[in-house]
Amino acid sequence: MTGPTQGVSARPRVIAGRYTLLAELGRGGMGVVWRAQDNVIGRQVAIKELHLPDGIAVEERRVLEERVLREARTAGRLNDPGVVTVYDVVAEAGMTYIVMELVEAATLSTLVAAHGPMPQDRVISMAIQALSALDSAHQAGIVHRDVKPGNLMITPNGRVKLTDFGIAQAVDDPRLTTAGSLIGSPAYMSPERIHGNEASPASDLWALGATLCYAVEGANPYERSTTASTLHAIMNEMPRLTRAHGVLGAVITGLMMPDPNARLTGPQARAMLERAAAQPTPPTGFGVPPNQTMHYTQPTAVRKPWLKGVLITGTAVAAVALLVAGLFLGRWWFTDQPPAAMAETITYGPGGTIEPTQFKAGSGQCGDNLVDPNTTVNYTDCDEPHRTEVYAAAEPFGSDKMPYPGDEWLRGYAENFCTLHFMSDRVPVEDKQSKLRYVAVVPTAGVWAEDPAKASSDDKRFRDVACVLWNKDGSALNDQVYAK
Repeated sequence: MTGPTQGVSARPRVIAGRYTLLAELGRGGMGVVWRAQDNVIGRQVAIKELHLPDGIAVEERRVLEERVLREARTAGRLNDPGVVTVYDVVAEAGMTYIVMELVEAATLSTLVAAHGPMPQDRVISMAIQALSALDSAHQAGIVHRDVKPGNLMITPNGRVKLTDFGIAQAVDDPRLTTAGSLIGSPAYMSPERIHGNEASPASDLWALGATLCYAVEGANPYERSTTASTLHAIMNEMPRLTRAHGVLGAVITGLMMPDPNARLTGPQARAMLERAAAQPTPPTGFGVPPNQTMHYTQPTAVRKPWLKGVLITGTAVAAVALLVAGLFLGRWWFTDQPPAAMAETITYGPGGTIEPTQFKAGSGQCGDNLVDPNTTVNYTDCDEPHRTEVYAAAEPFGSDKMPYPGDEWLRGYAENFCTLHFMSDRVPVEDKQSKLRYVAVVPTAGVWAEDPAKASSDDKRFRDVACVLWNKDGSALNDQVYAK
């Protein structure tokens, strides 16, 4: 960790008889970071000294001190070039010190503030490294909990270091926080965390998506003047990407899906970006435009007609679906057309294709009929012959306060959500594009407007989108197709 040198101590302190403090590098709410000399090994290191202000209650001080110790335990378990290495922990004279790798680098927030938005090729490289670092943490059972531009350090040669696991949490640890408080930076807090759910690998990925958006757009789309307005924006607003396009735009959108179940995983996002980075001449409408300089220049946006107005809050508008589809099938697709197995989207509710009462099978259930205006799909046992399966379902925003986003937007969300799941291992069928068909089922504006508090116990799916599959020839399915 590093930052601008603020001064050199006239009488250097020595910690644990080994580390000589040379200069203060920076300070924040959790303490002071020093440049220091390791007199035993003969290298310079960064030392984080816990320095809490006076007046903090004893119990809260204990929690904060334990949080710093947890930083050392969690970060010390990681072995990835994209993670700042922890060397040692020292407790001396009532103080706690964490000895870390000294990184001569500026943070992403500092770089963007000084130079403006980054070019897409540089953001892609940064994203691949950050995804690798997060994957190492998640594989070790560690959730960072505060991924943001200030915690990504970028060296002059383009190396990325993820730092500050001070509020990271091992998945199997009890939550260490004061009652009723939220841990993390509001503008980089995923919708499910605002809802009160625990931090997870998926929430780290949402925060990384917001961080990448900041890097390429030059601003966080949710940053507001107050914490309350910021959280409200995350839950209720749908900002647009104006500079990110092609694969990078699709990845940012996929990482920031409001529903964590529909969100891209780290390996999916990384594979998409690595393939894009390896393309010497990106196909029309995808990838990154050739960039002749490492200066911050405005890239020329190239979008397919159906990529107009890519929305961060859930619309990959075919890009995510098609790119991920190619990964799952072992080949790379670049096409203007939707997958051959996808049928025309079906709507339910007033003015729609069917009435809600005609579609009674829920997520993970099987139905006795094909979805058709003249039939009713009732639940049936998946172990018995059946005609349809609901292989995925989700509420697009996870919030009953979102206004109706419009028919075109909702169809785009549902079609990409269903395509992502159909092309994934959730439907483990060889040659499934030729054997099966699938359809997205979405609510109309009339259903969306219904008051959830007044909905009957049998009609709680008033905002769900559902994904339904069946045999292409219409014959019965004798075995369950989707993988639980």
